Amino acid sequence: MQLIPTEKLATAGKVLFIAHLAIGDFTYLQNFFTAFAKAYPQLQVDLWIDEVRCTADSSQWEFLKKYSLYDWAEHCSCFHKIYRRTYSPELLQQSILEAQQEEYPLVISLATLRPFKYARLARTIGPKAFVVGIQKPPRWFAPWDRSAYAGLNARFAPFHGRDYHITEVYADWFKQLCGLQVSQAERFPFVEIPPPWHAGAQQQLQDWGVSAAAISQGRRVVFINAFAKTKKRCWPLASVAQLIIAMRALPAWSNSTFIVNAVPQEFDHANKVLNAYQLQDTHLFSAQENFFQLPAMLQRCDLIISVETAVMHLANAVHVPVIAMMRQKNPEWVPFDSEHSTVITTRRRSEWVDAITVEQIIKVL
Repeated sequence: MQLIPTEKLATAGKVLFIAHLAIGDFTYLQNFFTAFAKAYPQLQVDLWIDEVRCTADSSQWEFLKKYSLYDWAEHCSCFHKIYRRTYSPELLQQSILEAQQEEYPLVISLATLRPFKYARLARTIGPKAFVVGIQKPPRWFAPWDRSAYAGLNARFAPFHGRDYHITEVYADWFKQLCGLQVSQAERFPFVEIPPPWHAGAQQQLQDWGVSAAAISQGRRVVFINAFAKTKKRCWPLASVAQLIIAMRALPAWSNSTFIVNAVPQEFDHANKVLNAYQLQDTHLFSAQENFFQLPAMLQRCDLIISVETAVMHLANAVHVPVIAMMRQKNPEWVPFDSEHSTVITTRRRSEWVDAITVEQIIKVL
């Protein structure tokens, strides 16, 4: 039995999905939103992207405001409206009021972190809506969890599986919601890059001295990303430099151009560290203007080496081979395209990504 009654889907007119999203999440969820919108063309599909880093510290707002995921989501044709101003308490309240005025008949929370909080948010936005959400066992010290979950009209059953990919979880959600079936082929990640960003990436490579003629004559371009949101998933910049030096000693990679990615807030630090090594034909990159700068550049590379973050998933979306450095903790987040992805995991479950050595990468090369 599906969670949303068939007659509700037929007559609702519009639906709001609520989710806390990272780019990696959206890389796979985009396919399911697209399939849902295609299956129910009569529904206006809106998306609330909740910022879990919401803060009253105004010094962080400029960075949070420019979260690159918004660029991608707003470019997706399956969405009518994106709520993106949730990074400060004041803007969050304004966004709630704005959403309430839409009088959504359907509100669906896909939040897995603190689902009680989002059950309450969904009901606040849609006081008269049919609300669906994820429910976890109420915390023993928080009796208010029960009242939050009581506001749900329907709840997702927990996903149970072994040796699964994260897309299996998302497929289960949408099957429970409305019986939607999304095949394995339809789950392959994709990104539609607007033409101006293709041109920008091409120009950047030319500015670095990597012409189309050089690439046609065998010049390889390698993209290395060592940054993630948490330190547990980051790799030392010193290791990046040592990897470049080690790769240059290999005949197949001796004439390569290396692009080192840095998140905007770490760009200056990364520049300082890498300059100390005086690396040949190595350039620092950061998508500081728009999200699409990143996949446009990735698409022009021959190999991507990345820690477990959005870059390794986007590598599949742009069809470039990737070496992914991962902990043992979340195997469901391995890249989707196993044929063109090589995963190096830490030897122990307790280890962070920085335990992976340069030698391990050289070995798989």
